[in-house]
Amino acid sequence: MRSFYQKLIDIENSSQKAALCTIISTQGSAPRKTGAKMLVYQNGTIDGTIGGGSLEKKVIEDALEVLKVNTAKVITYNLVSELAMCCGGTVEIFIEPIMNRKKLYIFGAGHTGKALARFSSELDFDVTLIDERYDIFETEGVLECSLIKEHHTSAIEQLEFDENTFIVILTYNHAYDREILALTSQLPHQYIGMIGSERKVAVAKKNIIASNILTQEELDKIDMPIGTEIEAITPQEIAISILAKLIDVRNKKQEL
Repeated sequence: MRSFYQKLIDIENSSQKAALCTIISTQGSAPRKTGAKMLVYQNGTIDGTIGGGSLEKKVIEDALEVLKVNTAKVITYNLVSELAMCCGGTVEIFIEPIMNRKKLYIFGAGHTGKALARFSSELDFDVTLIDERYDIFETEGVLECSLIKEHHTSAIEQLEFDENTFIVILTYNHAYDREILALTSQLPHQYIGMIGSERKVAVAKKNIIASNILTQEELDKIDMPIGTEIEAITPQEIAISILAKLIDVRNKKQEL
């Protein structure tokens, strides 16, 4: 049987939505004491319990509302006057949405790709670095991320894409970049960005529109040239400018 905390990790590493409900204080008589926990999933099912009865029913309703607005809150429940329970006390419960960990797929393991993989891993992205060049992974130390040493078309078939997926395209080949963009833009994602000069981006946009891969509106949502505008020069600085954009998109989404 999986532990309660393992279930929390499973939710963080998936696209599943759930709220964690924790009793943080009680007064008088209450069915459960401080520290009792319950998970409420988006479909209304639960794991654990904070006491059952009318209290639990109301907490499930409130947890589903928290999931809709994606904002944690503390709620105090009067068991007699509000819920008509025999217990004569009050219960204070902290309800928080569990934030899904974001998957970051980096296509291209050059200097910038490796720097981005290293920095973003430290900021709680679940990073996968993709490159068909086997020797490219041997030029530096071991990175704290998953590695796929295959052509991008094969890699894309293996990867899972959902609303928590971030895609960064910065391979050594402009044709590869455009192909990856065309393939991944048709899959579920939260963010796609592609590196390139103004000319490279203009050519890519022209080809995508001409091929009816994306509409102009869809194309405008893709971040290219990628990153936050700073005077970035070195691969590490460029990686930081990209990571700044990823953090901005991730945190704004979590506030919605």
